[in-house]
Amino acid sequence: MACGAGFPQTMTHPEIKLVLASQSPRRRELLRAAGYTFDVIPPRDGVEGGPMPRETPSEYVARLAYQKAADVAGRCPPAIVIGCDTVAECGGQVLGKPTDRADAERMLRMMSGRVHHVYSGLCLWRTHDATTLVDVETTKLKMAPLSTAKLNAHLDSNRWQGKAGAFGFQDGNDWVKIIVGSESNVVGLPMKLFARMLNELNRAEIRPR
Repeated sequence: MACGAGFPQTMTHPEIKLVLASQSPRRRELLRAAGYTFDVIPPRDGVEGGPMPRETPSEYVARLAYQKAADVAGRCPPAIVIGCDTVAECGGQVLGKPTDRADAERMLRMMSGRVHHVYSGLCLWRTHDATTLVDVETTKLKMAPLSTAKLNAHLDSNRWQGKAGAFGFQDGNDWVKIIVGSESNVVGLPMKLFARMLNELNRAEIRPR
């Protein structure tokens, strides 16, 4: 399975399929655009949870990515399972997917005019021998001050639904700019990190079970 243009060339073993442990349409789009072939098996309800006491955003997304991959790895055919979780962080507060419009407004008002970060935890789990890799990508962004009209227009569009931090970079919002880091990470799957980890996993010797 070769990556498409713009990403490092990566090959998986021809007999090892990729399984995406996520229902996110954005992660599916990123993988397809890069030329990967994969199946989708979402993790079961209850696998995700909130941050633990004193858990940093990086630790939080790494743990959730691992838990998602572990859940799917235990009930799928031989494969490399892709677990990923993405959150935003502003002023030390973790911002996941908003629960409703009021929660989305709270998040956007918090980030308005401020620098914030997006963290994605990525776990690759090879079911043949339970070899796992976990890493985290961070992107730094700046949100322009949001006028009441612009804020309400975004909320009315419902494009905040199901998106960490209540916005999607891929939606073309001109009020969010990347300062440092990966665009695909903000969308929901850091593709260069994924390619590097996949290469590393493929080079690791498959141990007999």
